[in-house]
Amino acid sequence: MSNTNSYESPFCTRYASEEMQYIFSADKKFTTWRRLWVALARAEMKLGLPVTEAQVKQLEENINNIDYDMAAAREKEVRHDVMAHVYTYGQACPDAKGIIHLGATSCYVGDNTDVIIMRDALQVIRRKLINVIAQLSDFAMKYKDMPALAYTHLQPAQLTTVGKRATLWTNELLMDLKEIERRISDLQLLGSKGTTGTQASFMELFHGDTDKVKELDGVIKNIYGEIMVNPNMAAFNAAKNAMDGMLAEINNIITASANGEDPETCPSQPSGCSGSCSTCGGCH
Repeated sequence: MSNTNSYESPFCTRYASEEMQYIFSADKKFTTWRRLWVALARAEMKLGLPVTEAQVKQLEENINNIDYDMAAAREKEVRHDVMAHVYTYGQACPDAKGIIHLGATSCYVGDNTDVIIMRDALQVIRRKLINVIAQLSDFAMKYKDMPALAYTHLQPAQLTTVGKRATLWTNELLMDLKEIERRISDLQLLGSKGTTGTQASFMELFHGDTDKVKELDGVIKNIYGEIMVNPNMAAFNAAKNAMDGMLAEINNIITASANGEDPETCPSQPSGCSGSCSTCGGCH
């Protein structure tokens, strides 16, 4: 055990995967803070504030260069986690320290990072749930002809098959999958100006230019999206689209089977289906 004299959650030490532990780790949290600061700096540069390309490059080059001991020592002095990490980032980026977190509030990095972490964690759960559904679907087809007793009031009732029972379990997981996808799609990043307030800091920075203050959040969103683009995410999205099509087929087969059709011969897609789940509201 790594630490025997303070509390460690069994959700982490016993149950969580390494992938999920990383998503909730300090490295993930504080590198995300820094990526958000890079996005803010680039947006402010694009909108005309005195931020240079060299300063932004220095920030980008030091995203993963985090001195946790320095941050902890600074937080003891200032009693503020965000300001402690602004200071620590600035020590690694001396030419850019004056533009880090420029005009923003703590909510900009704190709340937005929470949203990003929740999204990434839900995407891991979604991927693993899809794998379980795929395995269970294969199991259902394999044992579709194996007879088994159904039960009512804990008493033996009519015959069913092991495969048919597995389709019911699969259907429960499909409903869970829809709920997870809804939650992912409903997540929204917050603005750079905090949960409350008058935007006074940005009004001052932009000399009262209301249009630029309003434009800032949209520019940050686009730039952060570009920062987060990588081959792994592209591969994930391609796999997601393929999996969406397969799940639509599975759902249709389950529905048809529940209505008495032979799963071997029933169509895998409803009539008029294009095969692309992005073109409609889903199969019902």
